[in-house]
Amino acid sequence: MSLNPFILKDGAIFIADAHYAPWRPPFFDFLRAVDKGEIQTAQLILMGDVFDLLFGDVDATLTLNHDAITLLNTLATRMEILYLEGNHDFRLQSVFPNIRVITRAHQPFNAVYNNQTIALSHGDTFMGFGYGLYTAIIRNRVVLKVLNQLDQWRGNFIVKRLIVMMKGKHHCNAIENFSQLIHKRLNQYTGKKPDVLIEGHFHQNSSFEVLGRAYINLGAFACNERYYTVQSSHNTIVLKEAFLSKEPR
Repeated sequence: MSLNPFILKDGAIFIADAHYAPWRPPFFDFLRAVDKGEIQTAQLILMGDVFDLLFGDVDATLTLNHDAITLLNTLATRMEILYLEGNHDFRLQSVFPNIRVITRAHQPFNAVYNNQTIALSHGDTFMGFGYGLYTAIIRNRVVLKVLNQLDQWRGNFIVKRLIVMMKGKHHCNAIENFSQLIHKRLNQYTGKKPDVLIEGHFHQNSSFEVLGRAYINLGAFACNERYYTVQSSHNTIVLKEAFLSKEPR
């Protein structure tokens, strides 16, 4: 991984929680719009759970998402893409060789914008020992290789079962007392405090102060095709909402 600081640019686009799958195609439509120049940016920041099921060592998930993977790799030859792994998409560096992939272990990931430190995280960090142990196990290469062999042996029954589960999930739910939940969770943040912390995962599209710094939780693209464009206000980062559709769904 490059040791150079990641510089956020004006006009960069953030997308969180697109949960792309063949049965949920808007993210692929977004990529095609970027490819055609209908949406323009020199920098794309993918904040995790961009795919509903994409595990780098599980072949059926690569086949499932082949077209979107191919298009993302094509775009990566023309523009800068940063991909923070989520809890639905991980072990991705071999899948996206020209994209800077940030694993959960390296999140929050610090970027720089106008001399501000902007910490980026999918959002499933600081979740306690039990969740941390689970994520370590499920990301283990040997574990995934075994699961891949079992899945292939039984006609992809594991991935097919996961698909049924994913189709039943909703992505537009509001979380009660969300700011209190975030304050409690981020009490575990022991690193140098950033100027701004940006996360996905919770799908809340809200912002407030936490740890004496600005906190932004991005809305889920899967909910209403919302994405965000980086702008500056008095040298401070601002994320302007935009929608793939003319009218939010």
